[in-house]
Amino acid sequence: MIVLGIDPGTATTGYGLIEKKRGKIFNCLGCGTIDTKPSQASHQRLNIIYKELSGIVKENQPDVLVMEQVFFFKNFKTVIKVSQAQGIIMLVAARKKIPLYQFTPLQVKLTVAGHGRAQKKEVEKKVKQLLKLRKLPSKSDDAVDALAIALTYYFKNGENSGKKT
Repeated sequence: MIVLGIDPGTATTGYGLIEKKRGKIFNCLGCGTIDTKPSQASHQRLNIIYKELSGIVKENQPDVLVMEQVFFFKNFKTVIKVSQAQGIIMLVAARKKIPLYQFTPLQVKLTVAGHGRAQKKEVEKKVKQLLKLRKLPSKSDDAVDALAIALTYYFKNGENSGKKT
């Protein structure tokens, strides 16, 4: 089973692909970011996310798509932009007929690092450990977060505890 984890954002959308081998042995199939420029109009940025994510899905044929669920932001403009990116991700999942699940940042941190106040470095260390990687295939925090989101699906057994959309 291949899981595509996504950390949504308009400027940067992180993605990570993980395949479960057996037991708790995972294979990182890749990760990276979809980047847009602030100089581009919002609809152009969303179109880039749609096209690139559609290509990733077509190339890798994931069985499940999992994204971070935004539930609180201090900046109203940020929550709107992230919500727009989430809508595009939902559209890709719907068009490709892939089940979509969402986990909050707290759920991801609790599952991967063992506590909800885990810092980025702690999550990164645990992702490397769980995927048995010497170094991460991407230096982007967004890509690492996407891998953590994908791992959360496996450990939470997705269908039993994630919010299916």
